Amino acid sequence: MTTAVTSLDSALHAIADPTRRRILGALKQHSGVGKNNGLCAGDIEERVRLSQPTISHHMAILTQAGLVEAAKQGQWRWYRRNEKALRRLVKGLRSQL
Repeated sequence: MTTAVTSLDSALHAIADPTRRRILGALKQHSGVGKNNGLCAGDIEERVRLSQPTISHHMAILTQAGLVEAAKQGQWRWYRRNEKALRRLVKGLRSQL
């Protein structure tokens, strides 16, 4: 149970920030588009209108929480939502509240 609680706490921390929720929303709009099924860091930067270092910081938190998956292809890093983890988050909230 401790692992589930830790995972829930980590996910809640990740989505507590409005910028990270905007990033998740942008990724949702672009899931299934193109061969990468996601957005590269530059695309996220354009949509959220923040600097590259700030985007990297937010993406690291989302990735560490398991809500976003990252794949490096050449010099680009592609991000997509981890839908299983997001469903677990919703299920965990329902069971805790």
